[in-house]
Amino acid sequence: MSDSNTALQRAEELLERLRLKIDRLEALADDGGDVDEAVDDLAEVAEIAKEIEAEVQRARQAADAGA
Repeated sequence: MSDSNTALQRAEELLERLRLKIDRLEALADDGGDVDEAVDDLAEVAEIAKEIEAEVQRARQAADAGA
């Protein structure tokens, strides 16, 4: 598997984690959940988004190097 495909696969896995966190945040909001817990989840969402951005960048660089 090429480096760009590996990076894209990793980005897809991270995207799934992101979706799960967002679903959890929505559930917390609907249930009037713990604010501290929601803030922690939001911090994780931000970190996952950064990781996704990094993987997409890796995929672009690998694709450019192979072009």
